[in-house]
Amino acid sequence: MAALPIVVVPVAGGVSLEGSDVPASSGGDTAPTGAGRFLYIRNGDASSHTVTLATPGTVSGVAIADVVVTVPAGESKIVPLTALFRGANGRASLTYNGVTNVTVACFELER
Repeated sequence: MAALPIVVVPVAGGVSLEGSDVPASSGGDTAPTGAGRFLYIRNGDASSHTVTLATPGTVSGVAIADVVVTVPAGESKIVPLTALFRGANGRASLTYNGVTNVTVACFELER
């Protein structure tokens, strides 16, 4: 698993989503969680792909279902990286059904 770094989005000026992303790792990735942080997923493949974000928490002893995000071919999605996804190491665990032409990046809004 690769540890995705945070790209800070400055209040004045912004940042390009394209060019900040890196190839998704076939073994999965981890990403920092917290307020103002989000995951950018770009699918440049000819078929749709899914990204699964593990939700390690429970409610009244019942496991919270993982979140599965489908990214259609040629499209992008943004997912908030809230505390819901924070694992014991403080990071979200991400897995992919395929990584061909899939890129990801983590962004944080400047405070």
